[in-house]
Amino acid sequence: MKVFITGGAGFIGCNSADFFLQQGHKVVIYDNFSRVGGQANVDWLYERHGGERLTCVRGALEDYEGLCAALPGSEVVLHLAGQVAVTSSVLDPRADFMSNALGTFNVLEGVRNVCPETAVLYASTNKVYGGMEEVGIVPHGERYAYADYPHGIPESYPLDFHSPYGCSKGTGDQYTLDYARIYGLRTVVFRQSCIYGRRQFGIEDQGWVAHFVIATVLNRPISIFGDGRQVRDVLNITDLVAAYDLAICNIDAVRGEAFNVGGGPNNTLSIWTEFGPLLEELAGHLPPVQRGSWRPGDQRVFVADIRKAQARLGWAPKVSPADGILDLYRWVAANKGLFA
Repeated sequence: MKVFITGGAGFIGCNSADFFLQQGHKVVIYDNFSRVGGQANVDWLYERHGGERLTCVRGALEDYEGLCAALPGSEVVLHLAGQVAVTSSVLDPRADFMSNALGTFNVLEGVRNVCPETAVLYASTNKVYGGMEEVGIVPHGERYAYADYPHGIPESYPLDFHSPYGCSKGTGDQYTLDYARIYGLRTVVFRQSCIYGRRQFGIEDQGWVAHFVIATVLNRPISIFGDGRQVRDVLNITDLVAAYDLAICNIDAVRGEAFNVGGGPNNTLSIWTEFGPLLEELAGHLPPVQRGSWRPGDQRVFVADIRKAQARLGWAPKVSPADGILDLYRWVAANKGLFA
C-alpha cells in the first residue's frame, strides 16, 4: 500500500510510519515541521528504512492544492496532523481552527476529489465529550473514580465541545463521520485518550506522560494542577498503531464509525499520587514539583470504554502502564541529547 500520513513527523505519525514501513508498505509523510522533534523523528525513519519507500513532503493542511498534489495513489490516509493543545487554542483560536477544522475539511475534500476509495483514519480526541461535569466522581483511595461508569465513557455519551480545541477537533470528528454517510468515503474516527511512548516530545500542555518522564530524567521542574489524584487511561503507542492497522484491514465493515481508543479501565493512572511514586522508583528521585490550582475544565477522571473497539476490531491494549512507562523512561535516558 501507499500510506499517506499527515503529521507524519510527529510522535504518533513517525511510529505509525515505522510500523507500515516495517510491513513493506510505501509511506508519504506530509508535515509542516512546526513541532519540536519533528526533524529528529524523520531522520530516525530514514536511518531505519532509507528513502526507497519513504517520502517526506513539507506542507500545511491549509494548503489544499499542495495537499491534493501529494495525495494521488494513496490507499490509506492517516490524518494525525493538527494543533494539539487546549491552552494554545485559547490563546490563538483562529490558528487552531485553521489547522484542525479547515485542515480536516481539506483532507476529506482532497480524498473525495483525488482518491475516493482511500481509507481515512482520523485522530480525534476524548475532549469531544467536554468537561462532563454532570458525571458522578467519587474518591477511591489515592485517586478518583467514576460513580456510574465502571467500563468508562462510551461512544454514545453526548458530545459537548469545550474550548476552541474541543470545537475544532469535534468539527473534524463530525465531518469525518458525515463524509462516510453523505459521500460514501471509507472513514473511521478514533477518539483517543492519553497516548504515550517512544519518540514523544511531551510538554506541559500535551503529552503529559512523556513530559513527566523527560522532566524526571533531566531533573526539570513540573507543575501539578489540582491534587494529583486525577485519573486518566493511558495507551502505549504500539497498541494505538495496532488499532489503526486493524481498522484498515476491516475498513468496509467499520466505515463511518467512531471508536474510543484508550487504555480502558485496566490501564489507568492517577497523574501524581500513583505516577509520582512510579517515577521515583525508576529514577531514585523526583523532579522539582510546583503546585497549582485546578485548571478550568480539568476532568477529575477520564477513562474510555473500549468495548466497542474490542468487539468490532478484535483489539485490546497489550502493554501495561508499568511496562510502557519503563520502556519510555529507558528510551529518554538513552537519548538525552534529543531533549537538550
